Parts: sequence; structure tokens; C-alpha cells
Amino acid sequence: MVDHVAGENVNQVVDSGKGVPRDTPGYELPLLLFGGFRTLIEQLHTRLADEGHPDLRPAHGFAMQAIGVHGATASDIGRRLGVSKQAAGKTVDRLLAAGYAERADDPADARRKLVRLTPYGYDALARSATIFDELRAEWMAALGADRVRDLEAALRNVVPAETAFRLDATSWLGAP
Repeated sequence: MVDHVAGENVNQVVDSGKGVPRDTPGYELPLLLFGGFRTLIEQLHTRLADEGHPDLRPAHGFAMQAIGVHGATASDIGRRLGVSKQAAGKTVDRLLAAGYAERADDPADARRKLVRLTPYGYDALARSATIFDELRAEWMAALGADRVRDLEAALRNVVPAETAFRLDATSWLGAP
């Protein structure tokens, strides 16, 4: 929790900066990274709504990535997102109701049902990719291309490769 008191940022959880000169409090880095993430995602969803996807939410994007091009069972989706099969099922139900996904028989096992993306779901993902490229270009225009590339390279150096593109962010931040 951060509070602004007398013009100073005060971390109400831990005040470890006593006697240690710092140019910026350590807690600001994750908050700024998260703020950048939220800014990009909110801008993405505003544009997606304008382009015919008003019902799409951030959790849906993670779930559609978990479904993938070959489809997946609800258990697979839950495992990839780091949530229970029931939580994944609720998100899948929302995707089905909005027309982003459909259920289909698994050709390899008739007892299993796969969730597959519909053309509408693929359209949302394709538009998302284009919009993310546009947003990155806007950041480059605002910050400079070299600074954005340097930021990306720096993050690749400190973020472990196995966690860089994990889909379970929704479970980490809260159930979808």
C-alpha cells in the first residue's frame, strides 16, 4: 500500500529505507511495470471494442491463448492458466456465450470434448496482435525506439525465460 504524505511516498507495508539513501523507492519498480502492463491492456481493449470485440476481457485473452490453435480440454486450459478446471470452465462458458470459442469432439478420443476458437476468436487474436504492434510503435514515438528496445532487452535479461510468456497471470493476480 502506498500513501502520499507531506509530498513523500510512504510504503505502509515496509519502511526499509531508513538511513539508506535511494533515488527511487524499490516498491515503485513493480508498480510502474504493472502500470505499464495495465495501460497497454486497457488501450488494447478499448481499441478491440471499437473493432467489434466489446465483450472481450483480459482474462479471455489469456484463456484463448491457452486454448491455442489445436484446441484444448477444460482441464488443459485450467492447467495452462494455473486455475481449477471449474474456474477455467466458467471462463470457457463466457467465451462460448460470446462466440469466441466452441466445443467439439476430440478426434483422438471420443470421450473428450475440446474447446476450439471460432473465426471470431481468431479475429480477436489477430486484431490484438496488430494493436499491440501499434501500441509498441506509439511507445517508441513517445520514448524513442532505442529506449523501448533497451527496456525490452533489459527485461529479457532479468526475467527468467521460463516465466517470460506464462499464461497463468490471471491465477497469480486473482481468478479469471
